[in-house]
Amino acid sequence: MSRTFTRLCAALSAVIPLTLLATSAAAQEVTLKVHHFLPAGSYAHTQFIAPWCDRINKESNNRIKCQLYPSMQLGGTPPQLVDQLRDGTVDVIWTLPGYTAGRFPLTEVFELPFMMTGPEATSKALWDYVAQYAPNEFKDYKLIATHVHGPGVFHMVKQPVRTMADLKGLKLRAPTRQTNKFLAALGATPVAMPVPQVGEALAKGVIDGAVVPYEVVPSVKIQELVKFHSETDPTEKAFYTSTFIFAMNKAKYDSLPADLKKVIDANSGKEFSGQIGKVFLAADAEGKKTAAKNTFNVIPKSELENWKKVGQPLIDQWVTDVTAKGANGKQLLEAARDLIAKNGGK
Repeated sequence: MSRTFTRLCAALSAVIPLTLLATSAAAQEVTLKVHHFLPAGSYAHTQFIAPWCDRINKESNNRIKCQLYPSMQLGGTPPQLVDQLRDGTVDVIWTLPGYTAGRFPLTEVFELPFMMTGPEATSKALWDYVAQYAPNEFKDYKLIATHVHGPGVFHMVKQPVRTMADLKGLKLRAPTRQTNKFLAALGATPVAMPVPQVGEALAKGVIDGAVVPYEVVPSVKIQELVKFHSETDPTEKAFYTSTFIFAMNKAKYDSLPADLKKVIDANSGKEFSGQIGKVFLAADAEGKKTAAKNTFNVIPKSELENWKKVGQPLIDQWVTDVTAKGANGKQLLEAARDLIAKNGGK
């Protein structure tokens, strides 16, 4: 009896670790709820977010899966995405920090007038800048990437923009408070709203035009609602861009086993940020094609010199504001410009 009991215990001791191992392996599988504000057919979704999910799924041997929720399908509004992520309502988001005005003030330097050279270099610079100068702004999140979009463009219903005078009194949508300030300084009446609201606002005549990159145009059918597209001289820095974050809930990331963290880490960071910027530039070219029936014009460098003079006080004010909060505004502005240049910006 004693020998039989001993053998039984030995058999169980061999089986139990295998059972625990199998249970552990199953527990290491994870599903990420990925939430963002653009439609499933948008370039952001098809060319960047979904491919990232496919990549981490493959590299984790199907142990990391994504449930994609475009168009705010889990509820809320685009400005609420950062809180949904922080609170753990969702696991991964893609959004604009600028949708929550004043919450990420140091990062706003990239949204000042005439900062952005090209989206690839500027996206890499943004990653470096956040890591070196603004890590506390994102301490509640696990950043996967930071990036910017391509040059902003005026999309107008009734008339093109050729000079500053053409903007006087027009109601224009803009994404962030810095861009809104710049449009106001140029003589327009800025109307702040997230991208998903732009189509309806144009259709109902609530706004006379919108500033977005071409990449966004087909997502909300802007090409069907306007007649004119006014670009700025491509040899000049963009008159505006917006910053974006692709981020994960910090607790969710921390809960992953080491090997799955490595998968996320391998698909995060500076190079990935630059790749997203490159994707968005390519998407601009595709987005522009959808508006081929409309009229295009380029605002020349000579006119943009006047715009730069108008924009300079806004830059000075940002420096003053962040310095008053304890940062060195002048140093941060110079750092952002230097990082753009070091990462290949002109």
